[in-house]
Amino acid sequence: MFELFKNLGSWLTSGAMWSGTDGIAHRLAEHLQYSLLATLVATAIALPVGLLIGHTGKGAFLAINLSSFGRALPTVGLVVLVFLASGLSMWPVYIALVALAVPSIVTNTYAGMTAVDPDVKNAARGQGMRWHQVLFQVELPLALPLIMTGLRLALIQVVSTATVAAYVSFGGLGRFVFDGLAQRDLVQVLGGAVLVAAVAVVLDLALSALQRVLFRHRPA
Repeated sequence: MFELFKNLGSWLTSGAMWSGTDGIAHRLAEHLQYSLLATLVATAIALPVGLLIGHTGKGAFLAINLSSFGRALPTVGLVVLVFLASGLSMWPVYIALVALAVPSIVTNTYAGMTAVDPDVKNAARGQGMRWHQVLFQVELPLALPLIMTGLRLALIQVVSTATVAAYVSFGGLGRFVFDGLAQRDLVQVLGGAVLVAAVAVVLDLALSALQRVLFRHRPA
């Protein structure tokens, strides 16, 4: 075991492993591209849906059950299915990652909106605010902490699952995992897993720090 971790340290710190198109730096950039783009697209889809459901109260059944759907979604199976239908492209990976991220964002946005005190909304309407003003100036700012939590959950799920890109012969940090398994190289497999976990932790900490900065003046 000690020898394994010693070899892992050598693998991670080797200059040769960080250079070239097969190096860690390039694979890391690919992984971040897949993850951030998929999360951005999922946010563009899921945030308006969650806001609409939370504001109108219609479609709550959808928001509540999307969470269970997200946990049950067979990501690799979806990638293979879309891959067979669309051919050799990144579309299967992006579709699977977006589908994975949407439920967390929708459910947390809905939860944040429903947590807003009805008296606050009624007071805003009583002051003559129109529906869109109530939504964007009252409900959204109050729901933002839970919305941010949903974004964090979605991003971590996507980062962890973006390794499936390597399953259909594309890049990312999953390349080390799948190539290592094919070559029976345990150090490379472990190295890929450690890098994915490290990226997920760093991004989560970065979003957590951003959340604290955004809400540092908000009373508890």
